[in-house]
Amino acid sequence: MIYGAILAGGIGSRMKLADMPKQFLPLGDKPIIIHTLEKFLISSRLDKVYIGVHPNWISYLNDLIDKHIEDNSRVYVVEGGQDRNSTIFNIISSIEKNKSLSEEDIIVTHDSVRPFITLRILEDNIDAALKYGACDTVINATDTIVESRDGVSISNIPPRKYMYQGQTPQSFNINKLKKLYTNLSQEEKEALTDACNIFVKRDEYVHLVKGEVSNLKITTVNDYEIVQAMIGGSDHD
Repeated sequence: MIYGAILAGGIGSRMKLADMPKQFLPLGDKPIIIHTLEKFLISSRLDKVYIGVHPNWISYLNDLIDKHIEDNSRVYVVEGGQDRNSTIFNIISSIEKNKSLSEEDIIVTHDSVRPFITLRILEDNIDAALKYGACDTVINATDTIVESRDGVSISNIPPRKYMYQGQTPQSFNINKLKKLYTNLSQEEKEALTDACNIFVKRDEYVHLVKGEVSNLKITTVNDYEIVQAMIGGSDHD
């Protein structure tokens, strides 16, 4: 089985634009999260698509899905967690309540606020996760990356040709992801920034999937204005 997992558990604290999480803001004629969900539903290889959302917004999201998605038989809304990894594992727990996992089952995890994911990126993630057990979507870094350990002075400037910017999806063999996460210490779990780090911390191979510059994440008001321009208009004054 191949599961989609759209991560929408956040409340958008960095974007003070409206009294709702940013994934529910309008983009053209529908909310951002609906655009993202529609892209996932285009892939016939995804058996089910789970969305992990803040508990206060579950009913609201279900109403949006009923309004905008004609065939939502593959869509399941579950309670998100405190961070992206806990949301992923909440989704995995929901999957396991309905069906025992096989050794081949994979999960394709994606930010709800990356609405311009392409079918090609999704298909490449599925193929890589099936073959390698873990993959991350990236694009080449176009700017020089400057490292500073103290926030005041430069400590290192790594060669740009080795640098990539991480996107999503990040996709995994579910049983392998669970096993590696269980073996991390609490301190290691708290230091995680994303799910790929679970593999990296145990020196496990993570395959790179080519992303797209257009597959951007809506984090700030400026990002929101950019994606409104990309889709050809704005519903926000």
